[in-house]
Order: sequence, then structure tokens, then C-alpha cells
Amino acid sequence: MKKPLKYRNNGTESLNLWPSFTDLMANAFMIISLFLLLALFKSLFLKYTAEETEIDLTQTEREVRILKRQLALLDNRLSEKTQETENLKSRLGQSIDNIEKLKKGASALQNLLQLSDNKIEDLELENSRLKSAPPVVVIQDSGEYRFASGSATLPSELEKYISNDLVKRIEEISQQRSLYVVEIIGHTDGQVNSSGTSNLDENLEAVAQGNKDIKTLVPGSNADLGLMRALEVVKQLQLAQKSGRLQGVQFRVYSAAQLQLPSGDFATANRKPNASRRRIEIRFSPLGRAETIR
Repeated sequence: MKKPLKYRNNGTESLNLWPSFTDLMANAFMIISLFLLLALFKSLFLKYTAEETEIDLTQTEREVRILKRQLALLDNRLSEKTQETENLKSRLGQSIDNIEKLKKGASALQNLLQLSDNKIEDLELENSRLKSAPPVVVIQDSGEYRFASGSATLPSELEKYISNDLVKRIEEISQQRSLYVVEIIGHTDGQVNSSGTSNLDENLEAVAQGNKDIKTLVPGSNADLGLMRALEVVKQLQLAQKSGRLQGVQFRVYSAAQLQLPSGDFATANRKPNASRRRIEIRFSPLGRAETIR
């Protein structure tokens, strides 16, 4: 075992500790400096990290605010779209209602169209019937063609019309449809006839044969007056036959009195004067075979 070194100082040997102490202090200072340096580095690192973290937080907050704004915009758009959807639903509901109404209207129109078609068919049939049927010539008892009250004497203008226009019209219709029977019907209005006691039973045939004048007849009713006027029209037509016109045409004389309106309906009791009901009707019909019922 070695013995510690001994130094002489001022003639005295003693243990020299100062170098060891200085070495120790130097080492301690170096260690402390190292720790301080590490602490400084750590502080700088933490500060940098904190700054970066703060920057990241600021950026994140900015992004969050941006996202919030975008979210608010999206929410508004969603609300608008929701409202638009509701409006579209409402409009769709109204459209569906309108479609249903249109369907009902279309069905009603189709029914009306069907009815119209049926009416058109009826009108076409009626028109066809009317075209095939001979016309009815009506001489209205008015103006220059008006008979004197209670009289069957032909007014001069009516006499001219019968001799010229009516004869020609009867010839045209008879030739077109091979009609040989012309019915002359006298109509009156509902006024009560008060001419006196009828003498038609005694004199009618003689007047029809031309042996007596129409003025000899005294009507006792509207039926008598209508028959007298119709007979006087026929007598005028027979004069045309004697001159060679209306060959082969036969005439029938009737009276409807006040019973039948111009529409063809039966009249109700009405004793007031009515010129539209007073008329002479000329109807045409083929001569058919008579069927006798016994």
C-alpha cells in the first residue's frame, strides 16, 4: 500500500487539498452549466412549442370561425331548401287538387261531349227528316194578307200571292217529291166568334162547287171560320188548275180553329186577339192507300 505523497511547505509536510477542491468546483460548475444549458434549451424549446401551439390554436380558431360561418350559411340554405320543399309540397298538393278537378272537369266535359254528340246525331236525324220531308208554307194573317174580322173573303194582295207565288211554290215542291195532295188548314186565335148562327151545314158544298159565293156562308164558330178561309184559298188554287197549272194536284181543306199553336202544341184558353195564331198552313203529303177500319 502506497503512502500519500508528502510535500514540504515552509519546511513542513502537509496534505495539499486545494487542487482537488478546485477540480471539484470546476467539475461542479461544468455540471451546473450543463444543467443550466439544458434548462435553457428546454425553455427555448417549450417557448417555441408554445408559440407554435399558439399559432396552431389561432389558426384552428380561425378555421373554427370559418367553419361556423360556413355551417351557418349551410343552415340558412338548408332552411331555404326546407321552405322551398314545403312550398313545392304545397304546390304539388294544389297541383294534385287541380289535376283532380281537371279530371272531374274532363269527365264532365266528356259527358257533355257525349250528350252533344247525341244531340248532334238527333239534330242530324231531324235535319235529314226535315230535308226529306216537304216544307210547310205558312201564310200569316197580318199586314196586306189579313182577313177582315169574321170574314173569309181573300184580301186582294193575298189573292195575288196565291195566284202567282203560291202556285209556283206548290208546283216546285210537288215535282221534287212527287206529292199530289196539298192540305190547306185554317187557324184562328182564341177570340169568341159572334157572327151569328152557322149556315155551313146548308151551304158549304154549294160554295165548294162554285155554285154560291163564300160571302153567303155565316160562321158560327172559329172552326167554321178557319174552314171557310181554307176553302177560299183552295178555290183560288183551283182557278189556276183550270188555266193548266197544278196538274194532278189534289187538295184537302181542314180547320184547326183556335186549337193548335204555331209550335204544334195544343193551345190553352186565351180569348185575346193574337195575330201570330191566325194563319193558313199549306202542307204537302203523298197520296197513300186508305185503310178502312170497320
